[in-house]
Amino acid sequence: MILDQFKLDDKAAIVTGAARGLGQAMAIGLAEAGANVALVDILPTDETQKVILTLGRKAISIIANLMSMESIQPIVDKTVQAFGKIDILVNNAGIIRRAPLTEFSEKDWDDVIQINQKTLFFLSQAVGRVMIKQGQGGKIINTASMLSFQGGILVPSYTASKSAVIGLTRLLANELAPHNINVNAIAPGYMATDNTKALREDPARNEAILNRIPAGRWGESEDLKGIVVFLASEASSYMQGYTVAVDGGWLAR
Repeated sequence: MILDQFKLDDKAAIVTGAARGLGQAMAIGLAEAGANVALVDILPTDETQKVILTLGRKAISIIANLMSMESIQPIVDKTVQAFGKIDILVNNAGIIRRAPLTEFSEKDWDDVIQINQKTLFFLSQAVGRVMIKQGQGGKIINTASMLSFQGGILVPSYTASKSAVIGLTRLLANELAPHNINVNAIAPGYMATDNTKALREDPARNEAILNRIPAGRWGESEDLKGIVVFLASEASSYMQGYTVAVDGGWLAR
């Protein structure tokens, strides 16, 4: 039956940026579909973990500073130690810095590129090695952005990094497909998260954004549950290197 292909019973997943927002919702969505989840964040993930445990699934918290390359291998090792394997990786952690082009600092450039692009690649590399060794395939899901398709304003390093996410998703898909590992990405639209708080609190900017969204509302974190479960499941086994926009129709306008 087709619905069986969406089940993630006893799959082992890693979700970065799982303490709140989009990562929290996606981690819970994976658990609702049956997965056990390693919750990675620099912030405490107790709230996410509690919800997953009440669902009858396993969840471990891994506090990690993804600005450091030294954080990557411990994430992999702790997940394998807890669950015995890795089936799913959701590269969700990301940061954004805003400033005019003429004032943008090197530090704000480097910090955003580090987490959004460099860490994403090297964590995918480390998890990919485990998946290849396991010989059972796997799923890697990256969080892209509408600014993977558009230029935006005031966010040069974010735009650069999220544009790179699409390219890296394709590259990883090309190289890992022979090992039955699917790599795809999700491009969220304007979501009601901490990253967009300033935009939502600016009446003029908020109105302009809502006027452009055919759905007529900001996205909620829960809007990503369905797509992450789909991309993590056997139902998406013939999807490779694709970035799916979940944006209320923004890019279609």
